[in-house]
Amino acid sequence: MSKLTAKQSRFVDEYLIDLNASAAALRAEYSKKTAYSIGHENLKKPEIAKAISERRKDASNRTKVTLDQVVREAARLALFDPRKLFNADGTPKSIQDLDDDTAACIAGLDVVSMGSGDDAISTVLKYKLAPKGQAIDTLMKHLGGYEQDNGQRAKSLTDLLQEVRGNE
Repeated sequence: MSKLTAKQSRFVDEYLIDLNASAAALRAEYSKKTAYSIGHENLKKPEIAKAISERRKDASNRTKVTLDQVVREAARLALFDPRKLFNADGTPKSIQDLDDDTAACIAGLDVVSMGSGDDAISTVLKYKLAPKGQAIDTLMKHLGGYEQDNGQRAKSLTDLLQEVRGNE
């Protein structure tokens, strides 16, 4: 198997940050003009694909986090129903009464008590929820939900020029 060039190795490092081939190509210092096509081409090269796969496997082994666990967590966030934060009478549930899926969606919680003892007026709970949109996007990418859109994109200028040259 051929060894990766320094630039390809950097591309692998950068790609593993956000799984964005174009951004990885830019950060690996490929040309801005060709970053999209180079990123796409790099992912198709067997030696680069293998390096990415091996690095992902190493990370999973080190952290003991599996892809299935990450997908399940993204699904929790994406499919979260905020009604599960409340009792049937509309009052907020205490944090201890939340089921695991609901509790996993809470990114922050502020509890403010107004007054004290017999003079206490009320307690205010402010939930900060994890962003659903990011979780949905993650799941769409993982499940191939964007592949149809990707197939419908117009051809790049480079592809069109190659077709024209081929027809001469």
